[in-house]
Amino acid sequence: MKNLFKFFLFVALLSLAISALYDYRLKHGGLGTLQRTPEKYTLATSPNVDPRQVASLEALNQERRALVKSVVPSVVAVKTSKKIGIRRQSGMDPFEFFFGNPRRQYQGRDEALVQNSLGSGVIVSKEGHIITNNHVVAQVDEIEVQLSDGRVEKARLIGADSQMDLAVLKIDNPSVSPLVLADSDSVQVGDFVLAIGNPFGFEETVTDGIISYKGRSSDIGELLQTNAAINPGNSGGPLINLRGEVVGINTAIISTSGTSAGVGFAIPSNSVRTALESLLKQGRIIRGYLGVQMRIPQPGQLPPSGEGVLVDEVVSGSPAEDAHLQKGDVIRKFDGHDVKSFTELRKLVSQTELNKKVELEILRGGKPMTVSTQIKEQPAGYQTSRVVPQQPPTQPSPGEEPEGASGLGGIHVGELTADLTRKLDLPNGVHGVVVTDVDPDSGVAELQKGDVIEEVNQQPINSLADYNKVVGSMDPSQPQVLSVCRHRARSFLVLRPR
Repeated sequence: MKNLFKFFLFVALLSLAISALYDYRLKHGGLGTLQRTPEKYTLATSPNVDPRQVASLEALNQERRALVKSVVPSVVAVKTSKKIGIRRQSGMDPFEFFFGNPRRQYQGRDEALVQNSLGSGVIVSKEGHIITNNHVVAQVDEIEVQLSDGRVEKARLIGADSQMDLAVLKIDNPSVSPLVLADSDSVQVGDFVLAIGNPFGFEETVTDGIISYKGRSSDIGELLQTNAAINPGNSGGPLINLRGEVVGINTAIISTSGTSAGVGFAIPSNSVRTALESLLKQGRIIRGYLGVQMRIPQPGQLPPSGEGVLVDEVVSGSPAEDAHLQKGDVIRKFDGHDVKSFTELRKLVSQTELNKKVELEILRGGKPMTVSTQIKEQPAGYQTSRVVPQQPPTQPSPGEEPEGASGLGGIHVGELTADLTRKLDLPNGVHGVVVTDVDPDSGVAELQKGDVIEEVNQQPINSLADYNKVVGSMDPSQPQVLSVCRHRARSFLVLRPR
């Protein structure tokens, strides 16, 4: 024992001696360290640009800061959670392995996995009503809203609509001023806008952009197109004009890279306001409808481009039938407004009060006529955006994938199962077919394996049979529009004839 003590004492003394020697040589330069002359340097003390020369830009910068500062308190983070039941696999109990019978097995049992997601929203009423996207809050168990000051409030789902991809939430203590829903018809191409999101509740994301297109047709209606980057977490956030008003609700992007660097789309504020008031008053969105299906004009047929809608079918029992519209009629005006496209006609109808009597100016056999009808509520399941080709191609056999159709023949799809939905990290409630392969020479490089096709030409896809039916009825000479979900981001893809 005495020898062990002497050994430790020797080691301690030796360590102290080495340390003292090192310190001495370090202070006196005995360690051979590199000695160098300090480098001379002079940092810039003034900018290259005289601030007076860019005074207007500085003023613009300050005004932008003021605009953002006034808006962001009303932009919120929407946090959702959902419990997903999973079956734990049977196996060996590790406690029994070490302390009991190692051969005994325990049976599987049900457990819950909590799935969380993030989105954005905007407060639009003094009572605390919040607009967001339906896909942000669809089929969840709990919704929380976090404001920019850090407060977290429980939110109630007042109403939602999957077709428009809009939802209305409510919190009891907003304590912030709501933002104004502006008249989106006043927005012009080239107008400056800000896309704002707050997916995390403590740091807003703000991107500048301009309105690059109005009236973009989609499966959820007419959209505003902007070049402002819209991240997936910004879904449900507002598109803001220079007066700090909401002109749209951000909902989707088109991106060839899978990131936010692409074209953004927003639901126009006029549509948002109509949906909001309908959800608050009725608990659902009440839609009017006319009951016509359009036809793609063939060369030499009326109407010339941008001069009306050519009727291919009149729905039985619809307002169009009450107006005695016929196949081949060209609708030129609706309730005094010019009709240049089916999208514009659908917009005019959707903004018309139910049971209102309207007049339609049409061409029949080249002769102008005026007919009248009364707008009725749209029946459940009615497809407002169906476009009938002049001569449908042959239908594929059940289970077979359609060929041709503007490059769709190079896209191979399969049924979307619950297991695939989990593996692909898709939002709740996604329906469609999953892309299993894309031919390299198909010209559809933007589409990837694992993408889910939810809509084709604005018609919903719920199964492989739906996909085959819709694609098989398309005109291969016309562009096709796909609504695609990739992970938790939605976008649109236009396939043009090759």
